[in-house]
Amino acid sequence: MRGRKLFLAVFAVLGCSRGALGAEAPPQSKVGPPRGTLVVHGGGKLTKDFLSQFVELAGGPHAPMVVIPTAGDEDKYPDDWPGLKPWINAGFQHITLLHTRDRAVADTPKFVRPLETARAVWITGGRQWRLADVYLGTRTERALQGMLDRGGVVGGSSAGATIQGSYLVRGSPKDNSILMSPGHEQGFGYLRQVAIDQHLLTRHRERDMLVVIAKHPQLLGIGIDEQTAIVVRGDTLRVIGTSRVAIYDPGYQPAPDGEPYYFLESGAQFDLGRRRAIGTSDAPPD
Repeated sequence: MRGRKLFLAVFAVLGCSRGALGAEAPPQSKVGPPRGTLVVHGGGKLTKDFLSQFVELAGGPHAPMVVIPTAGDEDKYPDDWPGLKPWINAGFQHITLLHTRDRAVADTPKFVRPLETARAVWITGGRQWRLADVYLGTRTERALQGMLDRGGVVGGSSAGATIQGSYLVRGSPKDNSILMSPGHEQGFGYLRQVAIDQHLLTRHRERDMLVVIAKHPQLLGIGIDEQTAIVVRGDTLRVIGTSRVAIYDPGYQPAPDGEPYYFLESGAQFDLGRRRAIGTSDAPPD
């Protein structure tokens, strides 16, 4: 089942200021998208405040939205799939549920048509290898990039977060505890030379990314806890939510008794290109 639009009643939306990230991204960026916005969520509950911010970034409840549940377990998703409820309650009036298990279908003009007019996409949680297997190298992948290039918003939680990096962490079809899986190491690459992990503190994964960075020292590792997200425009990253984000930079020099990674608190901003916190000293935070 794919491309079926739900025309929904208007719901009230809480106001939310975009702040510094509401303006158009700078034309040059090393890591993040030169246009458009990424919302990378660490998993767990989508809070009312988070949903309101996503609606605002998308341009309001009238913005056409596409939800992609392909990372999940089911082969088919009905129009009244419960996973749409948070977005209905948030106020989106035009939602398209887009899903297939068939790469040939994902590569057809008919399937990608909803993405050609969408202003926002949300990729749900599950297993990230399913997203890669179905969509990488297809019209769907190109249409998602095209929507971002038009200034749209691509967001995702858990598996929908990890797929946004260039390196696919936990991409093994066998077990999500396998950090690196040859043949399943490529993400959509919206964040270049970046590996993303999720459910960070909740599942005690703080040190897992160190293994990936040791094998691939060119990468910047980002670990995001539940009910927490990063919002990225250009090379500017901002942390929102209730918990923290971990930064794994091979160039970071910790104190002798410190961990080889550091945390950004909610509200912090970070320059992905320079790998430095914004609004502090030129060094990473302690």
